[in-house]
Amino acid sequence: MRLFSILAAAVVVLFLAFFILDRPRFLAAFGGQPEPEATQSQETEAAETQQTDADLVKVMVRKSKATQVDSAVILRGQTEAARQVEVRSETSAIVISEPLRKGARITEGETMCKLDPGTRQAMVQEWRARLKEAESRVPESEARVEEARARLEEARINQNAASRLNQDGFASQTRVATADANVAAAEAGVSSASSGLRAALSGIESATASIAAAEKEIERLTIKAPFSGLLESDTAELGSLLQPGALCGTVIQLDPIKLVGFVPETEVNRVTLGAQAGARLAAGGSDVTGDVVFLSRSADPQTRTFRVEIEVPNPDLAIRDGQTAEIVIASDGVQAHLIPQSALTLNDEGTLGVRLVDAENVVQFAPITLMRDTADGVWVTGLPATADIITVGQEYVTAGVRVAPTWEDLSQ
Repeated sequence: MRLFSILAAAVVVLFLAFFILDRPRFLAAFGGQPEPEATQSQETEAAETQQTDADLVKVMVRKSKATQVDSAVILRGQTEAARQVEVRSETSAIVISEPLRKGARITEGETMCKLDPGTRQAMVQEWRARLKEAESRVPESEARVEEARARLEEARINQNAASRLNQDGFASQTRVATADANVAAAEAGVSSASSGLRAALSGIESATASIAAAEKEIERLTIKAPFSGLLESDTAELGSLLQPGALCGTVIQLDPIKLVGFVPETEVNRVTLGAQAGARLAAGGSDVTGDVVFLSRSADPQTRTFRVEIEVPNPDLAIRDGQTAEIVIASDGVQAHLIPQSALTLNDEGTLGVRLVDAENVVQFAPITLMRDTADGVWVTGLPATADIITVGQEYVTAGVRVAPTWEDLSQ
């Protein structure tokens, strides 16, 4: 029995060896059909392909489609008064008005400080008297000019007659010389009379100018508000002496109020005049809206940013000057992809982007531009409308390498 078991085992081993090592001949011997050579070749290629895929780097890939996203320029800035001016004295005098207290509303043209006129009114009266005196001399000077011109005309007639008589032998040379002298004297008289008239007219102009200067000096004694607003400081105290340039008070206008921010040069082309803007104030968290009214054409030399101003209505004066604000300026929408922040990578040149796979599962690098950061990921631009983005494993592959992708579930 033992010998039979050994022989049976040897036969089974030979059978299996013959079946494995020479399968086509074995099938022919037992009436089977050998496998075609093409089938064997396909099995060989499949085996090689299976082994090659096993050697590829496995990555996680997400199919992303671009979405129209409302674009906005986000800034951090502050509120600023539409107007603020320090009203100062233009003359020297004592304040004779009661002071207005800071915080009080003031209207355009309202008196802020009134100064003592002193002798200024007397100076006006003096110059007016001089004006009348100069005006009274004008008729007399004009009459003297007319009289001098008449004498000149008479002297010229006598000169002409004496010259003709002398030619005919009826007048001496002495008479001609006398006539010439009279003409010269008459011309001098005309010149003197004209000078007197010009002096009278100059006196009128001088007196008129002095009156205007004295009246302007009197106007400067009343310091008025240049525009409606609020007093940011007390006006000058009663009895204080104001010299030219001394402060009477500070007026500030808060309606409308401005939101001021600084746009980086990479974003400045996305901001346009008239664009709608909103802001959230740090104090109280209130939201306000307005329009862009100014965009600087010159960059700050230190920060390379551009000043932008937004005008916001403030009828109740609830917004104060100098409050911090988060500003959002509307811009044209763009096509963007929402991707995980972890999918971002750098190429060998240090360019920020993502790695994609094409139809042949070959890795490609695509540079991107960050648009906005959210809790769900980052919005980026610069990719095609549909992109297969490597979200896991992008750091282990480079452009041109073939990978074995695993696709994320679309419901994720």
